[in-house]
Amino acid sequence: MIKYLHTMIRVSDPEATIRFFELLGLKELRRYDNEAGRFSLIFLAAPDDEEAQIELTYNWDEKGYGEGRNFGHVAYSVSNIYEVCQRLMDGGVTINRPPRDGKMAFVRTPDNISIELLQAGPALDPAEPWTSMSNIGTW
Repeated sequence: MIKYLHTMIRVSDPEATIRFFELLGLKELRRYDNEAGRFSLIFLAAPDDEEAQIELTYNWDEKGYGEGRNFGHVAYSVSNIYEVCQRLMDGGVTINRPPRDGKMAFVRTPDNISIELLQAGPALDPAEPWTSMSNIGTW
């Protein structure tokens, strides 16, 4: 099982961006502010299609994004993150952020588009080789 979750973009003015998406007809579904990490996540969707979401990421201390840095990633929920990552590795794909926590991994497409994989439901128990794998590059 694989399910599309959201596309993430980084924003420098969340309220202006929310107004823009509201003009398109999207509505804010939920917001998460993280004081320690100094960021906010804001999820929006069309009223009749709330499963297809856009995630606005606002990094509080960001001074501006270089060209292309404002696009973040596309996210998918998977039924077994370890099996999916193994299949990708067997196919020659680098796991940039391994699922050490049994919950989240990042890989990149051949054109360097970042793809987030999230374990559906609760995190899987930590397992090798994932718990010992280091991050590779950026995601």
